[in-house]
Amino acid sequence: MNIEQSLNQVVTKAVEEIYAKTPAQGQVQVQKTKKEFEGDFTIVVFPLLKISGQKPEETANKIGEYIKANWQEAQNFNVVKGFLNISVKKTAITETLKKIASNENFGYTPITEKSKKIVLEFSSPNTNKPLHLGHLRNNFLGDSISRILKAGGNNVIKVNLVNDRGIHICKSMLAWQKFSGGETPESSGIKGDHLIGKYYVLFDKHYKQEVADLMAQGQTEDEAKKNAPILLEARKMLQDWEKGVPEVVELWKKMNGWVYDGFDVTYKTMGISFDKIYYESKTYLEGKQYVIDALKKGICQQADDKSVYIDLTADGLDQKILLRSDGTTVYMTQDLGTAALRHREFNFDEHIYVVGNEQDYHFKVLKLVLKKIGFDWADTIKHFSYGMVELPDGKMKSREGTVVDADDLIAEMTDTARQTSQELGKLNEMTAEEQTKTVETIALAALKYFILKVDPKKTILFNPKESIDFNGNTGPFLLYTYARIRSIFRKLDEKNITRQTLSDDFCDIAPAESELVKKFLDFPQAVSDACSMCSPAQIANYVYELSKQYNQFYHDFTIIGETDNQKREFRIILSQTAGKVIKDCLNMLGINVLEKM
Repeated sequence: MNIEQSLNQVVTKAVEEIYAKTPAQGQVQVQKTKKEFEGDFTIVVFPLLKISGQKPEETANKIGEYIKANWQEAQNFNVVKGFLNISVKKTAITETLKKIASNENFGYTPITEKSKKIVLEFSSPNTNKPLHLGHLRNNFLGDSISRILKAGGNNVIKVNLVNDRGIHICKSMLAWQKFSGGETPESSGIKGDHLIGKYYVLFDKHYKQEVADLMAQGQTEDEAKKNAPILLEARKMLQDWEKGVPEVVELWKKMNGWVYDGFDVTYKTMGISFDKIYYESKTYLEGKQYVIDALKKGICQQADDKSVYIDLTADGLDQKILLRSDGTTVYMTQDLGTAALRHREFNFDEHIYVVGNEQDYHFKVLKLVLKKIGFDWADTIKHFSYGMVELPDGKMKSREGTVVDADDLIAEMTDTARQTSQELGKLNEMTAEEQTKTVETIALAALKYFILKVDPKKTILFNPKESIDFNGNTGPFLLYTYARIRSIFRKLDEKNITRQTLSDDFCDIAPAESELVKKFLDFPQAVSDACSMCSPAQIANYVYELSKQYNQFYHDFTIIGETDNQKREFRIILSQTAGKVIKDCLNMLGINVLEKM
């Protein structure tokens, strides 16, 4: 139990003994005292006035007197209106630091048999294009949220649904069939997912030209878009795929194989992994059967064109198509089947979909349709909706080729990290292998932190130049802070400085050192907040503030050169703890640390 938790308990006991009533959960509020007031911790008295029936000052003074008389860590107290400020003994700060430093799991909640089981879906790429900048935000958010939820004591299963079938896949297949001349990743030297993306863009180019030609012949724009021959061919290819026409299926397998090989390289570079990968081609039939069964039960209806829909107008939504008129399925159909399959497999307590806010409506419909067809667990489904990533020129469009590919962006960031690091002399005396690892780590830290430090609900305007900076609110700054701390321990070893045992009654602590210990106490709450909000930004903001505070301490205080053994040992433990908490935070953001920079 840390000092803050202990104070919370003694306040609760004070209320019980003084007023003969037990405070409700949340009524006892302990905060760090603001810098402009005297004290270490502040109790907000206002929520307790219903129990005391007294004025704020009177209530605060009574509780303060009790704390001073019954809590050995208390040094003194003062009252400012409805706020009770408690000053603690410096020995309590020492003891708190020792407890934090000795607790390997500080800030973490253990996972037990009773832990909530959460299925977390993220990434979900299409096999008609490479991963792009928007996918980076999705993957970084999903990976970080999974780590944070685990730190919060949840049993998390990371899953990926690969959208490997559908009209968009057939567009790439058809364009490759028509225009490639048999080009392969091996013959072209182009990574498999990039090669397929090339033909997706080429399909759109030919489609637009055919639409323009039909309009020139007198068709309306809507008519031309529906009647373009290349689109009709793609629709026919999708029908053939669902019928299992051998040559279409073989082409599909070959081209998807190229894409999977490309995805694997990108995921490895990003440091992303999954516990299970699902494929739409293997789940859509299950969803289709649920729709057919719902049609027989009258839950769904069939339109004149033979398409199948569910009427959600009474629920404030619309009529949602679940099967097209030609019998082919839509995204919603396979999502129904995949959700049901996962519930059978994992019996989850919660299923979170990490998907951009452009799909808000989709997940409202998914949840409602699941409930209507008889799945009571539909209420456990949650859509983690996040904002888009935009370029200075606007939104990215894959079919038009106006995207920033993830591979290209990471490579560009790595080049920039190398150039910046060389200019600052951070690669001096490193081997070529060490340099490569360093610049790759810096590049990913810059990219991940730039994306994750922003409130997930907000749209990001991507600016890579701001992210690789060794000063300011950036990933490289955090890496440098950690490496700076590690250098202390290398120097201790080089100088053969013997570590001392910190005495229990050590109290020669400066205010800045005390504040740093209290900053550590915020870590468990930062994890709890990030967990409840599914927001990596909470961790990013905390670790940045901690790093700033530590760097100021490092600048103002002597550590290795301190001649007072007890002061030196306290500062060493302070640095060791700061390093561990910073590393833990970066791990929750999916960022690897560097021992030296």
